[in-house]
Amino acid sequence: MEIRQLEYFVAIAESGSLASAADVIGIAQPSLSVQLKNLESRVGAELFVRSPRGVTLTDAGSVLLDRAQNILNMVAQAKHDVRQAGATPSGKVVFGFPSSVSMVLSVPLAETIRLEFPDIRLRAVDAMSGFIKEWLEEQTIDLAILYETSGLRNAEITNLLKEDMHFYAPPDLWPLSTPPGTPVKLQELAEIELVLPSKSHGLRMLIDRATKSSFVNLNVVVEMDSLSQIKSLVARGSAFTILAPAAASDFEARGELVSSEIIEPKISRPVYLVRNPEKPRTRASLEVEKSTIEVVGDLVTRGHWRGRKLEPK
Repeated sequence: MEIRQLEYFVAIAESGSLASAADVIGIAQPSLSVQLKNLESRVGAELFVRSPRGVTLTDAGSVLLDRAQNILNMVAQAKHDVRQAGATPSGKVVFGFPSSVSMVLSVPLAETIRLEFPDIRLRAVDAMSGFIKEWLEEQTIDLAILYETSGLRNAEITNLLKEDMHFYAPPDLWPLSTPPGTPVKLQELAEIELVLPSKSHGLRMLIDRATKSSFVNLNVVVEMDSLSQIKSLVARGSAFTILAPAAASDFEARGELVSSEIIEPKISRPVYLVRNPEKPRTRASLEVEKSTIEVVGDLVTRGHWRGRKLEPK
């Protein structure tokens, strides 16, 4: 089986007819027909059902199409990697961040890339995790940070860290008997008026699972899916909230919010670096991956991103 035969086969499958595929490839239709017959003989199965309107894949053809596309992608990637070997990393890398991660990671990562790899053009995109997953599947972004990876058909995942949720309040309206910074039990928050994301939001689902398992009923008086608006509402003293420390690092740094870690139970979530293995990995995207792991490790070590580093997955 030759690479050229696989290329011809994929062209026929995508075109839906030998005549159209022959035009795309630039060879005579009889020659293409001979190549297809040779391939069918080589694999020992009919790959297409012929009809006056064109061709459709058989079950065997569908299996081969999936394998052939993977093989051709790997061949293309190998050619690209050989050409790029030794070259200065360059080109655009599109990186998807949830807003809460972007708060703490996007700026130091961008500064690192600009300093160490000036020919790489990093584009950081903030979005909801659902959109980021779609972009990964569609291969419109190169890399992503996600809190959970369920539903992804294709994913190469690297563990980064685990975050523990904190309770947040303005410093002049701290509602608990213990001071900020002292761990607080989830039960102690039961009567406090909270603003949280809506029930379809990943953070809210995480909190709801913890409250259900602990038989705690929280007093959610406002639902709001905008991170910036949640923090502003809490800073104004209108309600309190539960967030990951990375999400509120800006307000804490300015002294507008203070917090305590929630315990009994801890409410934790992992943070993953994710890429779609079907999207060719450029030298530039590889360097951004490596830099991301290094920058995250440094942020955690220095306490700028409060979390526990995880072993690579």
